[in-house]
Amino acid sequence: MAQVLALIDDLFFQAKLLETAKHVGVELRACTTPDALDAEIAKAAPKLVVVDLNARSNPLEAIQRVQTSGHQIPLIGFLSHVQADLAERARAAGCREVMPRSKFTRDLATILARVKSESS
Repeated sequence: MAQVLALIDDLFFQAKLLETAKHVGVELRACTTPDALDAEIAKAAPKLVVVDLNARSNPLEAIQRVQTSGHQIPLIGFLSHVQADLAERARAAGCREVMPRSKFTRDLATILARVKSESS
């Protein structure tokens, strides 16, 4: 069971997420589509889902699906800092926290460590 799932289709950033998770000691699985995310959640609900709001695979739909899945899974979305409208739509869809990609990148190890401590 992955502790964290990520909806992301940017392979370079995906590698960064996976490397940081490995360093922190958190199992992270990357999904590139809402369907793949649904399948992973069905296996065992993760402690956190992170969503690249700039993904090409309809991230807002993915957020809505997580919200209607019946699982109480926290969602964190990240995007370009200039996309205020998209940030608001993500919050409306159910994203607990939305942050600029730069802040998400800077705080990633802390975010993942928090998941690890909550799992202990």
